[in-house]
Amino acid sequence: MPDTVLLIPLANLLDVSVTELLMCERLPNDDVLKPDKVEDIVKTAITYADESPERAYHVKSKWIVFYGFSLLICCIGTFLNYTTAQPCMETLETLALLSAVFGAYFCCFVRTKLSSFYDENSVNIFYDGPFRMNVPGVKFNNRNWPHIVRTLRLSLCLYMILFPIINIVAGSIVADVWENIGKYVFLAMFLCGVLLPIYVVGKKYE
Repeated sequence: MPDTVLLIPLANLLDVSVTELLMCERLPNDDVLKPDKVEDIVKTAITYADESPERAYHVKSKWIVFYGFSLLICCIGTFLNYTTAQPCMETLETLALLSAVFGAYFCCFVRTKLSSFYDENSVNIFYDGPFRMNVPGVKFNNRNWPHIVRTLRLSLCLYMILFPIINIVAGSIVADVWENIGKYVFLAMFLCGVLLPIYVVGKKYE
């Protein structure tokens, strides 16, 4: 049960027991589980482990092609920024790399469908191997997950295209001003474009 084993480090990270994680609730130290509750927990673990997640690359999707196109434009744009010695290069490179990494995950490797565990419980943590996403106030399930994934795909791919263009244009026109405020503008755009959509579509389709 490889997926069930992955619950152990997640439980350690959250400082709870695996049982509490599966039940989505804290248990008193002296609480004794009844046999029927134990059975429910075991069934949940078995069901969760037996579900083979379908990944984005398992299905034909325009997003993989769009990601490749966005990555190519990003690399060309970042190279042009570097060769023309534009300001805010460190911020541009960092955010372009983050957009490329997270974009690759959501466009090519993300789970297209969540485990039934998410539909049956109130869970605001998404855990998939090394990738973790904790969004307090948003309950992940198969109603809002496709909308969250699609929104993040669009945001991250657009950022890969737009960030190098914005930097080279602003750096050429208002270099002094952009050197002082560019990194803050980029950070605000990145955070708003990633976090806000999760909350908006997550709550809307929850």
